[in-house]
Amino acid sequence: MLARQQPVAGDLLTLITSLRMSADLERMGDLTSHIAKVARMRYPAKAVPSELVETVREMGTIAERIIAKATSVIASHNLDDAIQLEKDDDDMDKLHRKLFLTLLDDSWRHGIETAIDMTLLGRYYERCADHAVSVARRVYFLVTGEYSSDLA
Repeated sequence: MLARQQPVAGDLLTLITSLRMSADLERMGDLTSHIAKVARMRYPAKAVPSELVETVREMGTIAERIIAKATSVIASHNLDDAIQLEKDDDDMDKLHRKLFLTLLDDSWRHGIETAIDMTLLGRYYERCADHAVSVARRVYFLVTGEYSSDLA
């Protein structure tokens, strides 16, 4: 397309932005696959210890909301939703810190292997949210031609 049609201005911006967003979306898919693998790897045992179930469940809920919102932002170019994704990411970051505080607590009794699983699981959710924010930033730039200070 670049060589044959030589897009300029808005078309070139759309093409380049789309290519960059597709990399973020692909990485989000990879991360969700890793999340599923953690559960599958520990089957029939539970992958998440009881004291972290609520935190991980909440991370999953926020991740679902963020992914749905990122999809909507791509389709609708809704800048309010793009800006809201940053706030949703802040919620995910808080849960990520909460998970670490639990893992670093002296009362942690589940061993190193489970701690590693939980560290990775938290990282997968947190990075998925970060990629969604990156998508929102790209859509914002595509629509306005400017970087949003709310998304920076």
